[in-house]
Amino acid sequence: MATSHHLLASNEAQRLAALQAYRVTGDAPFFDEFVRLTGKLFQVPIALVSLVEADTVWFRGNSGLNKSPERVPRNESLCSVAILSEETTVFENLADQPCTLIDPTAVGDLGLRFYAGSPLQTAGGASVGTLCVIDRKPRVLAPDETRLLRELADVALLLLDLQAALASTSAPAPAALWADVYTAIGTSLSRLDTLAELLQWEDAPDTTAALSYQVSRREEAAVVTKTLQQQIQAAIEQVKR
Repeated sequence: MATSHHLLASNEAQRLAALQAYRVTGDAPFFDEFVRLTGKLFQVPIALVSLVEADTVWFRGNSGLNKSPERVPRNESLCSVAILSEETTVFENLADQPCTLIDPTAVGDLGLRFYAGSPLQTAGGASVGTLCVIDRKPRVLAPDETRLLRELADVALLLLDLQAALASTSAPAPAALWADVYTAIGTSLSRLDTLAELLQWEDAPDTTAALSYQVSRREEAAVVTKTLQQQIQAAIEQVKR
């Protein structure tokens, strides 16, 4: 089925041309590891890396959306909408604010309420897909969370660059990539878990202690994001040698 014109980007031909470099098949477990980590950082049950093709959306990394096929029609995915903007697309409560650009039953059948997706934008300005976080209950995305999602979307694009680099060479995938990543961010992950537990003990999210814990979580998330960028960039350079 052809994609409705209102879901086509203004630079659709350029976008699809840029996408070709990233339509690499084969096993790439680091995408699932990455979205699992993203879900942890945002404390949401679902996180996805998607590639928006001509008529379908390919879930390159999937954490939490277990009933979803690998690809869905473009007019059934909110990621099709998120690539139309350079900014992060947010639906705080899809039950009250449904997206009219796609088939609403696709979202309703999955019980999705909150969606936030940042486009994976190449240096040439083409949005080839999204990094999105999803919840089955409404929520608000704070400004610092919007910034974090945008930074993580840049990391997701680095992962796609790594996969494309691996496809163009006979060099093996860095076997210890995620072992190295988790070693590098292990202290931050432990601290994030501790802070999440402490937050649960607070009577309200706006107590002095709760606000302090949230600041600390943001700081640790920034450390994780920077480390991810460094580790994946180093892996790309290793493959290209």
